[in-house]
Amino acid sequence: MAKLFESLKIRGLSLRNRVGVSPMCQYSAVDGLPQAWHLPHLGSRAVGGAGLVIAEATGVLPEGRITPGCTGLWSDAHAQAWAPIAAFIKSQGAVAGIQLAHAGRKASAALPQNGGASLDNSQGGWDTVAPSPLAFGGGLSRVPQALDATGLQRVIEGFSAAAGRAVAAGFEWIEIHAAHGYLLHQFLSPLSNHRSDELGQGLQGRMRFPLAVAAAVREAVPAHLPVAVRLSATDWTEGGWDLEQSIEFAMRLKALGIDLIDVSTGGNVHDAKIPVGPGYQVPFSEAIRREAAIPTAAVGMITEPAQAETILQSGQADQVLLARAFLRDPYWAHHAAQALGVPEACKLPVQYARA
Repeated sequence: MAKLFESLKIRGLSLRNRVGVSPMCQYSAVDGLPQAWHLPHLGSRAVGGAGLVIAEATGVLPEGRITPGCTGLWSDAHAQAWAPIAAFIKSQGAVAGIQLAHAGRKASAALPQNGGASLDNSQGGWDTVAPSPLAFGGGLSRVPQALDATGLQRVIEGFSAAAGRAVAAGFEWIEIHAAHGYLLHQFLSPLSNHRSDELGQGLQGRMRFPLAVAAAVREAVPAHLPVAVRLSATDWTEGGWDLEQSIEFAMRLKALGIDLIDVSTGGNVHDAKIPVGPGYQVPFSEAIRREAAIPTAAVGMITEPAQAETILQSGQADQVLLARAFLRDPYWAHHAAQALGVPEACKLPVQYARA
């Protein structure tokens, strides 16, 4: 059996294989509510054989959305809207996951198709928050308000409540977004966190708030279900967040009961020079897995079945997550099983058996 199609057991959850659909924003929600689009978008990947399907970055608070078109989970109405989507994913044999997020200073942005720049309140935007009053830069020029004690508690409670609603909606894999320059990453990086209080000034201070969020989410999720964290392992900028700090953070997350690190990079510096290429983030996954002794998922320019299999066979990750490859081919997992010579490992549903 190819390792790509071995089951992956974490806590009380067993994934049918190690192929996952990475969270991909669709910018198609209305008031944070997923729409008809989200069911075929996510459901077709479950039909296509993925073991895990993770719904897009979902705002735990209204002001935590990246754009007005991003999904949310700040009310029971949002959980009810997500429930049939999670149920369909599960009915096709996949695990339904969701990524909980707060965009921080990168919030209140226009839809990508409209340029993605900061929106003024008069344009449908909203006030943004961050560790420090520093704009992201580039088109995201809005200066956020530094979070005070009340705001910090609101964020923690938002993540905790959203995690509870996610479980109630039927999601069995909860991922915390601490990557790509969003709020928790902003706290971690010295390039975006200039605080002089206990939430700044050195690695231990900068980790303090993200760790508090992770602890709150872990407590809100039943013990038999996993909680993962997506982490940008480097800012790709001198003096920023880096692999050494990521390893330390991963070790601290493991001690809190976090089960897996979804290893990405970048997103916190608008003009960072990132050496994008096939599997360019995989070495970071390998290092965190080895040094922090925690399971990892590799993501980023993983497109070919043999490439994904090699990542797993060589111990660079425990799981692979694909994004654009699944946009191009919802049946990537099925086709990968054929390419690796194990077609019986990923069969199509009976409705498609004649294919």
